[in-house]
Amino acid sequence: MITPHDFLYALAVVLCVAAVTTVISQKLKLPVVLGYLVAGLIIGPHLPIPLVADPAMVIALSELGVILVMFSLGLEFSLKQLKKVGPTAGITAVIECGIMLITGFLVGQALGWTTTESVFAGAIVAISSTTIIVKTFDEQGITGRLRELVVGVLIVEDLIAIVLLATLTAISSGAGLSALALATTLSKLAAFLAVLLGVGLLVVPRVTRAVTKLNRPETTLVASVGFCFSIALLAQYFGYSVALGAFIAGSLISESGEGKVVEHLVQPVRDLFAAIFFVSVGMQIDPAEVARHWGAALLLTVVVIGGKVINVTMGAFLTGNPVRTSVQAGMSLAQIGEFSFIIAGLGMTLGATGSFLFPVAAAVSVVTTLTTGFLVKASGPVASFLDRKLPRRLQTFTTLYASWLERLREAPPVKGPKRVARSLIIDAALLTVVIVVATVSRRAELTRDAPFWLVLGGAAVVALPLCVGIARLSQRLAAELAEAALPARAVGKVDLAAAPRRVLIVTLQAGIVLALGVPMVAITQPLLPDIPVGVVLLGILSLLAMALWRSANNLDGHVRAGVDVISEALMSHSREDALHDVEKILPGLGLSAPSVIELASGSAAVGKTLAQLNLRGVTGATVLAITRGSKAIVATATEVLQVEDRLALAGSREALDAARTVLSPSPPRGEGVRGA
Repeated sequence: MITPHDFLYALAVVLCVAAVTTVISQKLKLPVVLGYLVAGLIIGPHLPIPLVADPAMVIALSELGVILVMFSLGLEFSLKQLKKVGPTAGITAVIECGIMLITGFLVGQALGWTTTESVFAGAIVAISSTTIIVKTFDEQGITGRLRELVVGVLIVEDLIAIVLLATLTAISSGAGLSALALATTLSKLAAFLAVLLGVGLLVVPRVTRAVTKLNRPETTLVASVGFCFSIALLAQYFGYSVALGAFIAGSLISESGEGKVVEHLVQPVRDLFAAIFFVSVGMQIDPAEVARHWGAALLLTVVVIGGKVINVTMGAFLTGNPVRTSVQAGMSLAQIGEFSFIIAGLGMTLGATGSFLFPVAAAVSVVTTLTTGFLVKASGPVASFLDRKLPRRLQTFTTLYASWLERLREAPPVKGPKRVARSLIIDAALLTVVIVVATVSRRAELTRDAPFWLVLGGAAVVALPLCVGIARLSQRLAAELAEAALPARAVGKVDLAAAPRRVLIVTLQAGIVLALGVPMVAITQPLLPDIPVGVVLLGILSLLAMALWRSANNLDGHVRAGVDVISEALMSHSREDALHDVEKILPGLGLSAPSVIELASGSAAVGKTLAQLNLRGVTGATVLAITRGSKAIVATATEVLQVEDRLALAGSREALDAARTVLSPSPPRGEGVRGA
């Protein structure tokens, strides 16, 4: 029987040791979370240190930390915020999480783990750490577009994690990993969320506003935390995780408009129990178990760092972010954290995974937590280096692509692309259903009298038209979107925007295939562990990559032709009108006419070469042409810029604004475009 003395002893040991280790961590400029994990190792049962707290009691207390952390995340979430980040960060998160789920699953299978353990491995490596990233950004003063993008990705990742927690809980509770169980689980989850959110949105915001009007902080705190625990308990009663219930409770209170008030009151309580949660994680790390599975931990660490850097960078760029911002976002999100612990602990608690998976996940988290600060700090120089090493045709393409997507966002809304997008989503959903049904019928032995090839042939007959439809619709959607950004000329006239539009079509099609194909593969791959479903997707993307390379070469020729026209326009007397004519003659060189900046005597660019200035790597804008007096200067990397040089720039509006800051006579001290 647990006595009050036992409880007090455990709490005192946890908090006192955690206080010492976190102070040391901060002195060494290491993440605070690492100090909590070390505290857990010290007071845990796996090291011969005479400061052992009762693990069961600490884990029970840590459950409160999970609930309050998820409640706080819900308080920060709002439907308006999701709508704002959806088109960019949302697609980036879906692509990144989907590929990481697939990769983690395949790594688990390669290591000989069970199908369920492999699914948990995929979920563990898919979600980045909000706590670690926010603290790192605050310490390094990261603001601007980079922070906005990364936080947006984290919001969508948290939603994906909630769905994963709910699904994995149902599967691990006895439903099993099959297509039929998955469909049933998702249907029940959808019904539970619909009822809870429907009733909650009618009641909770009104009650929250009424409580906060009393202007009694302690009453607001007690009512909010009580509601949080009640919804968490309700979710657990229906077979879902307490984390899901706590997140929903926070999001319902957030809809009242009083989320910031409640968040401020809950924060000290949350920080206290969150510390206990991370200490409990450290207590469950068995160094001997980590040593036995060091190969798996090392492999998953490489997968997390390499996979997230590549996938986030790719997703961020495809949604219209500059190369620099995309690379910085990828290097910022290369870690796992609190959700990974929750998922790993869920698998161990429910007996769905072996005891080895939790310490392996903890080891990966410790290493990636240590590397996060260094990666964020190095992301700017690495992005500049990669930009310099890109082939010329890709440098031209990456500069103009963001401006084309900005044109697309500013174009008047039309119904055509929306209809095509709806049809495309329906076809993708139907194809997924066909694969699921075929798997169900085979595993459930509904086709025991029919040979396997007949089942496979029937599924192929149904799936083939859907595959053809998806290919045609994705190409059509990409073409309609590209034409909205770069309109075609009237029939009978030469289409001078053909080269840039062709590149844009191929790139948009690649993005569409990724956004639809990756979730499909992530859903179906665990149901078909012996069939490399992702190979088909990889083959399609390889073909699109080759088409992009060829189209980028044509674009480079288009831009080279434009440079001569721009140089002549810069030297003409009616310079402004002439530059606007450039867009008519050779469209696709930016948002409208190329932006022109004349270097003044105080500009930091004067006396530097274009290579030293590295304007494209720092801002995302590129120098198309340079004129000096009555002469056109070839814009080479070794060209030294002089006073009164006129530079014609291309890029997105954000990139051009950043370039003006860099080229202005009195640029601000420090890295003015750090968050760009």
